[in-house]
Amino acid sequence: MSSASKGDRKASLDAASWLFNVVTSVAIILVNKALMATYGFSFATTLTGMHFATTTLLTIILKSLGYIQTSHLPKSDIIKFVLFANCSIVGMNVSLMWNSVGFYQIAKLTMIPVSCLLEVVLDNVRYSRDTKLSIVLVLAGVAVCTVTDVSVNTKGFIAAVIAVCSTALQQYYVHFLQRKYSIGSFNLLGHTAPAQAASLLLVGPFMDYWLTNKRVDAYDYGLTSTLFIILSCTIAVGTNLSQFICIGRFTAVSFQVLGHMKTILVLFMGFIFFGKEGLNLHVVLGMAIAIAGMIWYGNASSKPGGKERRSFSLPTAKTQDYAALPVSSESVEKV
Repeated sequence: MSSASKGDRKASLDAASWLFNVVTSVAIILVNKALMATYGFSFATTLTGMHFATTTLLTIILKSLGYIQTSHLPKSDIIKFVLFANCSIVGMNVSLMWNSVGFYQIAKLTMIPVSCLLEVVLDNVRYSRDTKLSIVLVLAGVAVCTVTDVSVNTKGFIAAVIAVCSTALQQYYVHFLQRKYSIGSFNLLGHTAPAQAASLLLVGPFMDYWLTNKRVDAYDYGLTSTLFIILSCTIAVGTNLSQFICIGRFTAVSFQVLGHMKTILVLFMGFIFFGKEGLNLHVVLGMAIAIAGMIWYGNASSKPGGKERRSFSLPTAKTQDYAALPVSSESVEKV
């Protein structure tokens, strides 16, 4: 196959991966918003546990049918990954409860600088001036259209720091594990989803009771709300898988930067489906700035020297092309 054909195939797979992630992420946010706002199912941590339980079930079925190859991932790596991921989920929920929405959004924006720092320190990645400036423009645009009131307190600040650091580490670890062990997105999910499902379903009801003062077992499970829960769990499989695919194909930083397109789409779709009270020139301007920054980042980071890893090698296991696997956890911050 010629280099041009390989380049075209990679570009097509990259675009398909991003589209898959954007569609599933926006869909799950809208479904969860309806589930929580309309039907009062406010048990975010438990719902995330259900998401990973559904993902686990699918990976087991696909493995039994031979669509997922057997792979090895050390238990120590699984434990570290699950610790980072669960701290991210719980930390985000607690941060939203203890902080104003404005500070919560600012904390989310700091994930990009933290992810950049991890890549610079751990992977010896270097960014060009244009790449750095494009990231700043994206952050400025998203801040303009999402950050409103800003107030902070000590315990809320600590929760935000834990949430941001654990999220950045979890996303970095997705890319790291796929490269180190040459495993695919579904394989990685097959290793990590069962542990996440078990731990979140165990801790989730207690965490949700602490956050909402409501018991998940006392919720009135009607037909419509149950169908929404099933729909949320089904979409979550695609959301979790597409996140692993995108971070595996790119990096955590690129996933975060271009991932803010989902924030813009969620705002836009929210105005369409849930009312236009918050739509004004201020928000539209922020959206335009953010989109311009994303386009700039895509161009700047793809140029020679825009973003490169210097003198870094990583031992790998027996090679497996995870990028060629079928393309099919913001998880419930994604709520």
